[in-house]
Amino acid sequence: MQYTCSVAMGPIDQLLEIARTAEEVGFDSIALPDSLFYMEKQSADYPYTPDGSRMWNEDTPWVDPLIAAGAMGAVTSTLRFYTNVMKLGSRNPLLLARQVGSVANLTGDRFGFGVGIGWAPEEFEWCGVPYAKRGKRVDEMIEVIKLVLGGGMVEFHGEFYDFDRLQMSPAPSAPVPFYVGGHTDVALKRAARVGDGWTSAMMTGEQLAETIGTINALRAEYGRVDQPFEFQAVCIDKFGVDGHRELAEAGVTDNIVIPWVFDGLGFDAPIEQKKDSLKRFADTYIHSGWQDR
Repeated sequence: MQYTCSVAMGPIDQLLEIARTAEEVGFDSIALPDSLFYMEKQSADYPYTPDGSRMWNEDTPWVDPLIAAGAMGAVTSTLRFYTNVMKLGSRNPLLLARQVGSVANLTGDRFGFGVGIGWAPEEFEWCGVPYAKRGKRVDEMIEVIKLVLGGGMVEFHGEFYDFDRLQMSPAPSAPVPFYVGGHTDVALKRAARVGDGWTSAMMTGEQLAETIGTINALRAEYGRVDQPFEFQAVCIDKFGVDGHRELAEAGVTDNIVIPWVFDGLGFDAPIEQKKDSLKRFADTYIHSGWQDR
């Protein structure tokens, strides 16, 4: 099982030092969250909290995850980065293809594209995109972005996007993996059908095991069960070596963690405390050899 450090909701001036330290102590990846803006009034419930409220406020810091990946990639050499997840529905696929391809090239193919739809109608409407038919539109967006990133002269004529022959150069030297987020039935089907992995929001170990089983059954239906596939998990109730072992046995391939939160620190803890948490976590889990036992 791999280990990824999430940098959600932390000060952006800490990102480069977190990346350097995470690589130094042995983390595999950094997970980069996405939020466009904070609307004062929300017209829809946030889907990943019991009461629909947001876990952040108007002053919570965010940075564009693609820009962050490029910056953090410049100060590291082996660490990978992926969006967790970028909300596609309010964006343009050709612009995203240009950005994703740039990050993949600048990081030496150390970038994975975690994608979702987006939950807030305001993010769609205020960016000039209708909220209606968002799922079908995102399906088409994924198809467009993959097509363009594949290189060469391409064209596309779909329901939502239509363009004649074009080429973006240079194409990434290796395919950019797409990790599909979401807990709904349609999201799980999307992950099984077109994804190189699935990424969760906060779930229990039992929920993760059930969802992994569902996705694997769907992958078999789509004839994709023999293809490589990642299960990236944010688990809220499996801790300690035994808990991590249970997650691995359930099929989790990538455990997304925030070590300083586990140590009782806040998202805005000082950078030296966060570095200590990264090192302590790595000693306990990454270098302890529990996976070899």
